[in-house]
Amino acid sequence: MKTDGTEEHKRITLEVLQGMFGDHLPETVRVRLWDGTIWPDPSARTEAEIVLNHPSAIRAMLQSGTEVGLGEAFLYDDFNVTGNLETVFETADEIAGPTRSWGDKIHLGNLVRKLPHPPARATPRRAAASLSGSVHSQDRDRNAIAYHYDVSNDFYKLWLDRRMVYSCGYFRSPEDPLDDAQEHKLDLICRKLRLRPGQTLLDIGCGWGALVAFAAANYGVHATGITLSEPQVEYAAELLESLGLSDRAQVSLLDYRAATATDPYDAIVSVGMFEHVGRGTLPVYFHKAFQLVKPGGVFLNHGIASGAAQQESRDRNTSFSQNYVFPDGELVPISTTLRIAHKSGFEVRDLESLREHYQLTLRHWVRRLESNHDEALRYVDEPTYRVWRLFMAGGAYGFGGGSLNVYQALFVRPTDRGSSGVPLTREDWYE
Repeated sequence: MKTDGTEEHKRITLEVLQGMFGDHLPETVRVRLWDGTIWPDPSARTEAEIVLNHPSAIRAMLQSGTEVGLGEAFLYDDFNVTGNLETVFETADEIAGPTRSWGDKIHLGNLVRKLPHPPARATPRRAAASLSGSVHSQDRDRNAIAYHYDVSNDFYKLWLDRRMVYSCGYFRSPEDPLDDAQEHKLDLICRKLRLRPGQTLLDIGCGWGALVAFAAANYGVHATGITLSEPQVEYAAELLESLGLSDRAQVSLLDYRAATATDPYDAIVSVGMFEHVGRGTLPVYFHKAFQLVKPGGVFLNHGIASGAAQQESRDRNTSFSQNYVFPDGELVPISTTLRIAHKSGFEVRDLESLREHYQLTLRHWVRRLESNHDEALRYVDEPTYRVWRLFMAGGAYGFGGGSLNVYQALFVRPTDRGSSGVPLTREDWYE
């Protein structure tokens, strides 16, 4: 019977695997070759299996030497991962790690080049992002947001909670259902803002309108949401209408930089939008928020930050996220966020890390996405499905290990006389 590849390609592939990992492959992971051969130990119980789908798979994974090239080999099925994808990221770190000598790298490179060239790939429905114009100009930001969010509302519905909240939940225990965790998070935000009936709230980057609807329905505020995604605006408008909230809650297609207010808002919130702002634009972002909130008003900023082990900036050409997930997205250390907010006039009143909560949330999302694989392909193609599977599993790994963090920072705009209006304790948040 004719088999794919040759014994020589198999021998080279196994030698490359041994050279890359030696005895350092995580015990939770093993590799299956195109002919069914399992490396290193066929009898070991593992959580994940890396499946090389053809003799040129290793070459496809490594030939570019970049994170993008490795990611694309997964997207276009040169290899796949069965089981728990999150556990494989330790393996990816080993591939990218600088622990080998130059001699070892040259030897491995020569071996890889002896493998056949990868087969031609089909044209994807959703190619890598290609944006034009000045980075973080309003037009370019609108296109960057559309690239990620305007995929399909129905696709997101498959794996988000029932409220369509696309940010980390707040788990009172690891066993909490996702719907409960997201409702806890929305309520915690409203408590931190100390919302009261009749107040005005601005939600910057409101997504599909979950927080706008929740605050209006449960705290009696007049809520305004803004987003750059047209499908999100359409969805939110239908949601608010169906809930009978259109008289005190609305969502508009608007860049935060273009927002104005005849009367400043009592409170402003931004959840999961901050990552799109960009380091160079952060002073503009915080200055605008300071203008839009009244003296004595509060601003809660919920955003992902780079962790202690993560570089602050990455090459846009080699970052998988920049190419396929969040083009022009930038993460900064929390110290940078607080410093710029302070220079804009805000006083920092509270800071809370929700790092473990985001790992739990992402694990929910990945499981829900994977369980709806066939349904997802009604709305997106296989490479697009794999983009979300890959980046969310990688995010869970990053938050678990500390290379990523997420913070809720509560700021106040003091009055002219210096009053913050903030109670002496946080007890009301947890009553």
